[in-house]
Amino acid sequence: MKEVYRVLPLLFFVFSCTLEAQEQLLDKEVAVQLMLENNFGVRIAKNNVAVAKNNQDILNSGFLPSITGNAGANYQRDDSTFEFPGQFLNDADGNPVIDEETGNPVPRPDASLYKAEAQRYNASLRADYVLFDGLGRFYDYKRLKEEYNLTELQARETIETTMLQLFSVYYEVARISENIQILSETYKSTADRLKRAEYSFEFGQSNKLDVLNAEVDLVNDSINLMNERQLLKNTIRDLNILLNQELENTYKVDTTVTFTDMLIVEDFIEKAEKNNVSMLQAEKNTMINDYTLKASKSVFLPTIGLTGSYGWNLNQNAPGPFFPGVNVNNTRSFGLGATLTWSIFDGGRGITQIKNAKILLESQEILNTQIRQEIKRDIANARGNYFNLFEVYELQGQNVKTATNNYLRSVERYKLGQITSVELRQAQINLLNAKTSKNLAKYNAKLAELQLLQLAGQLLNVDI
Repeated sequence: MKEVYRVLPLLFFVFSCTLEAQEQLLDKEVAVQLMLENNFGVRIAKNNVAVAKNNQDILNSGFLPSITGNAGANYQRDDSTFEFPGQFLNDADGNPVIDEETGNPVPRPDASLYKAEAQRYNASLRADYVLFDGLGRFYDYKRLKEEYNLTELQARETIETTMLQLFSVYYEVARISENIQILSETYKSTADRLKRAEYSFEFGQSNKLDVLNAEVDLVNDSINLMNERQLLKNTIRDLNILLNQELENTYKVDTTVTFTDMLIVEDFIEKAEKNNVSMLQAEKNTMINDYTLKASKSVFLPTIGLTGSYGWNLNQNAPGPFFPGVNVNNTRSFGLGATLTWSIFDGGRGITQIKNAKILLESQEILNTQIRQEIKRDIANARGNYFNLFEVYELQGQNVKTATNNYLRSVERYKLGQITSVELRQAQINLLNAKTSKNLAKYNAKLAELQLLQLAGQLLNVDI
């Protein structure tokens, strides 16, 4: 049994070295870059922006003319026989030719056409341009521009939300990694205590109870370490999902955390209402509804359009009994025109659309007021949470110093036989809890800062 407890520290050391050799460092900048390039939600958001960009282009505005071309060809072949009833052959003098046997005039024979071919070709171009449509397309074009801007803000919101998710998982990996280091140090200290207890027992300086307590504590520390390492593997898989990487990829992450200067944070908070992405989206929706209302009023104004056309037709007919030569008809035509259309009354549909557009605009303005109030509340809450968690982090730092001093003094007193192994273990657990609590407070404070920066509209503008 003693050999097992002596081999355990060596196995954990070799296992840790093997993991570190296989892992690569994934710093924050690289993680953000991978997220922007590969994350599924971000890629879909970028595609939505591309669609909105196409929609707001001049090609989708209605300001350009429409040109239509048509062309056709037709081929026809006929075999025909022409009968001339009641008509007779005449001689050179114009007199009827008499059949010598019957004494009757000779009828004129039927005429026939074999492989009589005819071709018909046509081509035309027509151009239409709306010169004035009551300013409908003008405001529609402006609306499409604002819809593109809105889609960009929606993509920005997706990126910000995904970035918060990324760092929530990234810092969780960092926290667990630091906890593993702390647990490893605790495990090593317990293993040293077990070795010392065994030596003391062998030389009769202590009883078997100290050895047994150390063995139990070593097993508990090894179990905690194994569980934490498994949790690390699971969390890294969550990170790979956000980065769209292979699930079994493993990394070491940067555990360094820097906080934004408090004065800068306060300045961001003062300007939050102008930069918050939800507030900016609400303002864009108001502009879109306003342009929709203005465009709907075009129903009261006339539409003026211009048209132009060019046509060409070619007909080639085969010769016939009455037209012995080939008949060719070649025609070209040009046309210009203007149209004026004015819907005097459309049954009330246009008036209904205008009324509804006004109501939607009013509703959007009410919604803007609600969003503004909610953003102020969220920022106030996020600010309070951040400053509170930052103070907790600083207090946990002081707690770690106190627990460290207490543990070191307990170790010295244990060596002198002034305290029991149970009291030493309690001091060790207190130090372990203080260090892990400090790690948790550190990353909680950083995430609270990121949430506050996101509400202030500055998450993408600061160094994380």
